This record gives sequence, C-alpha cells and structure tokens, in this order.
Amino acid sequence: MTTAFHYFRWAFIVTAAGLALAFWLGWGYDHRLSGAISFFLIGAVLAILEISLSFDNAIVNANKLKEMDPVWQRRFLTWGILIAVFGMRVIFPLLIVVIAAGIGPWDAIHLAATRPDEYARIISGADLSIAAFGGTFLMMVALNYFIDEGKEVDWIRTLECQLRRCASIRGLEIAFVLAVVMLFAAVLPGQETARFLFAAVGGLLTFLAVEVLGHVLDARQAAVGMAARGGLGAFLYLEVLDASFSFDGVIGAFALTHNLFLIAIGLGIGAMYVRSMTVMLVERKTLSQFRYLEHGAFYSILVLSLIMFAQTLWHIPELVTGVLGSGFIGVALVSSILYNRRQSA
Repeated sequence: MTTAFHYFRWAFIVTAAGLALAFWLGWGYDHRLSGAISFFLIGAVLAILEISLSFDNAIVNANKLKEMDPVWQRRFLTWGILIAVFGMRVIFPLLIVVIAAGIGPWDAIHLAATRPDEYARIISGADLSIAAFGGTFLMMVALNYFIDEGKEVDWIRTLECQLRRCASIRGLEIAFVLAVVMLFAAVLPGQETARFLFAAVGGLLTFLAVEVLGHVLDARQAAVGMAARGGLGAFLYLEVLDASFSFDGVIGAFALTHNLFLIAIGLGIGAMYVRSMTVMLVERKTLSQFRYLEHGAFYSILVLSLIMFAQTLWHIPELVTGVLGSGFIGVALVSSILYNRRQSA
C-alpha cells in the first residue's frame, strides 16, 4: 500500500525550498539574521494557515475528481495546481491592484516590492467585493450538495432529510442565497451596497454559468456514446471553487505580512499540501471509507460562506475560520469511525 510519505513527498520538497527562499528574501530586504528568521517564520505560519483553511477544499476536490475522466484528473492535478499557486496567490492580488489603482502590471509588481504597505492598503479596499463574490459562490456550492434528491446518506439526519425533501422546490437554493445577500445589503452603509450587490450577483452568475457549462459538456459526451464523466466543465468548476476558497487565505495573509512575494511562498506551500491530500483521498478512496467526511466538508463550506458575508460588517480572525472548518471535518471523521465500528460489530 502506498505510504503517506509518497503522497506528500513533493509537498515536503516544496516546503524546504519555499522556506529557504523565504529566509533568503528576508535577508535581502533586511540584511540581518533577525529579518531573515522573521520571514522564515511568517512563511511557515502562512503555510499552516492555508492548510488549516483548505481541509474542506481537498475533500470537495476529491469528491469531484473521483467522477472525472482520468485525463482530466491529471490535468487538474498538474495545470490546476499551477493556476492555484500562481493564479490565485500571485496574479489575483496583482490584478486587484491593477484595477483599483489604474496602473500597469509591472507598476503593480514594483509597488508590491518597494511599497508593500500601500499595496496592502489597495488590496484591503477590495475586501467587500471579494467577500460578497466568494460568500455567494460557496453558499451555492454547499446548498447544492444538501438540497439534492439523489443524496442518499445523511449525517445530521433531521436537518438533511428536510433539505433533501425541499429539492423538488425549483430554485430554492438560489432564493435562499439571494435572501441572505439582501439581508446583508440592507445593513451595509449606503455607499457600499452597490459594490456588495454587484459582486454577490457576479458570484451567483459564475456558479450558474459553470454548472450550465458542465451539464452541456457532459450531455455532449453522452450524445456521442461516451460515458458522461466530468471533463472541461468539472475542471472549470474546480478551478472556480479553488479560487473561492483561496479568497479567505489571500486576504487573511495580509494580516501577517504585506509582502506579496512572501505571501505567495507561504500560500504556495500550503496549496501543495492541499494537492497531496486530494490525491491521497482519491487514490485511497478515503471518502468511501469515512461515511460522513464529505458532509463535514460541505458544512464547513457553508460556515465559511457565512463568515465571508459577516466579514463585510466585522473583522473575523482567520483562526476562527480555520478552527470551525477543521472542527466540522474532525467531528465528521469521528462520527464516520464510530459508524464503521457499529457496522463491524
């Protein structure tokens, strides 16, 4: 049987290289050992932050990947990780500054390298839109899982049975999400309402567009006699989902450091562990062995979406997000183990 080390060997290699690079970056900025050690430690904390916030991401990725064509599985685990690391951890924060400050990409990189405080200030100005978009998309993901007539296994039985029965009500999850959006829009200051609503509707439309594209591509495969398995549509769905998960980590990282390059190193290390966990879950078929683990992940996603909405009004420490997300998954894992023991007995 393949050992855990086999799955995480590349993550360990990237960790060693990344922390060495963080140490060198700190020395280059400060020219003192204390500065180098500080960058080294912040890089390690950022990696731990990303891992703690991404347990649910790995589980959901594995759930989708197990249904995908092997070719697209490999593409997601190669191209997808490059998009996750460089796209969301580097290009996305730069793009925010380019749009918000009205400057070119090279000027944004120069600003990040020479004036990190100003760079972080511009990024923080986009917090509202990011929270609205990410919160809406993730809430749709969670509700789409629970409000499903085909769902056969229930963890919190009373709640999940009722939600499954509601699947016959067309568009219920969309109505619920829009109600939450309107509730937060009603209490936000007037000058921020338009930005919030625009981003939230964008998150909803993005989810629906990816869902429609996935159904169209699967239907096209079925029409030519192929099994309708996840291909390009599922790949795009996972990429958008990963981006939504990454919002919280990217924004939270600026609470620890304003240095874009250090953030990219720390979060990039964490992203490699998410990839390794995803591969291990798929190949070992862990989700089938632990009955309620997937449920815990989707409850975690639902909580994360509510936290992202709440962050438009209050500051919520990333520690709270990480603990709640990991807590649901931990309880689900324990429940799965107890269920397996009862079945064996």
